[in-house]
Amino acid sequence: MDFLNLRILDIVDIVFVAILLYYLYKLVKGTVAVNIFIGIVIVYLMWKLTELLQMELLSSVLGEFIGVGMFALIVVFQQEIRKFLLMIGSTNFTQRRKFFRQFKFVKDDTQIKTNLNAIVKACEAMARSYTGALIVIQKSTKLDFIKISGDAMNIDLNQPIIESVFFKNSPLHDGAMIIEDNKITATRVILPVSNDRSIPLRFGLRHRAAVGITEKTDALALVVSEENGQISYLKDGEFVIFEDTNELVNKLREDLT
Repeated sequence: MDFLNLRILDIVDIVFVAILLYYLYKLVKGTVAVNIFIGIVIVYLMWKLTELLQMELLSSVLGEFIGVGMFALIVVFQQEIRKFLLMIGSTNFTQRRKFFRQFKFVKDDTQIKTNLNAIVKACEAMARSYTGALIVIQKSTKLDFIKISGDAMNIDLNQPIIESVFFKNSPLHDGAMIIEDNKITATRVILPVSNDRSIPLRFGLRHRAAVGITEKTDALALVVSEENGQISYLKDGEFVIFEDTNELVNKLREDLT
């Protein structure tokens, strides 16, 4: 019964493991990987239970399976591991900076160079004319690995340029537009499409591409649907709800600082 003699550090250890498992589950929720994740957790718990009950043969078999399986997991969860490490390396630091900024521990000298009003007004105009558009705004993660799939640009950002790029008869309207600071740096970019099954069927390839790029990087994405003229805002692979375009501008400004 020595396992009942818990120390404070043991409780802290359990809490941290529970938090880690929660975030791992949240990361793979809605994907095919969630079933693999649940299966691994069940096998691991069975292994620990057999160790506790001193079932040596079954415990050794499960232990060998867990040991060898770790290499297979790196292959199976390649995309999820990338997203998890990206979340730790970029998003969490950004959130931490915002947290300390509230207590004025960190002086905020960050100024947003991107003309957000021009982007949102262009989206409004395209929504009224049912013009499809996909705009990706770069943050800390470089997007060079996807920019090479499109046409390189170096154009100052403004509303008429955005609308002309996505004009239905324009040769540049297919694919995504990449924005860095206040420059349009690429058009006709091909984005990785998300395989998340939780995305409603009414959303097409533009929305799935926006989910895909925001899953794999910390970029922000705006989508204008050519079917219903709806504007969608995506961050961290999820749809962000907003009431009107003024709130959309404020959310974009907050997420870019």
